[in-house]
Parts: sequence; C-alpha cells; structure tokens
Amino acid sequence: MNTIEWSDFEKVELRVGTIVEALEFPEARKPAYKLTIDFGEEIGLRKSSARITDLYTREELVGRQIIGVVNFPPRQIGPVRSECLVTGFHREDGAVVLARPDSEAPNGARLA
Repeated sequence: MNTIEWSDFEKVELRVGTIVEALEFPEARKPAYKLTIDFGEEIGLRKSSARITDLYTREELVGRQIIGVVNFPPRQIGPVRSECLVTGFHREDGAVVLARPDSEAPNGARLA
C-alpha cells in the first residue's frame, strides 16, 4: 500500500450530500443511475453517474445522504456531465455499497 502525506488527503473534498433525484441511465455501458445531489448552499446541486443499481432502487436513493468527492474536474460519461464522485465500497460480487454517514449531517459538511 502506498502512503500519502496529510497535505495530499487535505486536497480531497469529501462532503455529505443528499440525493434529490435518481434517474435511469439506459445509455450507460454498465447499469447506472443519473443522480442529482444537494451538497448544501456553498456547493449546490451536482450531477453524477453511479453504478449502484445492484443494491439500490431509484426510489430508495432519493432522500438518502451519501459521501461524495466534489473537487474532481467534471467528467463526460456519455450524455452525462459528472460533477462529483459518489463513494462506495466494492463487495466480492462486484456490487457497490454506498459510503454514507450513519446519522444525518448537514449537506456540504466536510469529512473530518
């Protein structure tokens, strides 16, 4: 495992956001959703593509808080301009389990 300096970690903006919209993404090469996430007043709404269809339905995602990286440059994924990275953990079967706070936190709060 490579080690990093504290200053490297400080560059990553990991923030709490609430999913406000989850749409089907039929154009994606692998099953995914198009998400709109509210990261609070300072950051605002961000769009993302997330391959989390194995464990989550669109309906159960709306209103759920997640942890996202908000300072990556935007990335074009098919017709979607992804503006943040939704974080999660791969299981052995390939499904992604979302990284999220275990109780509600203010949208935009930075990982401490």
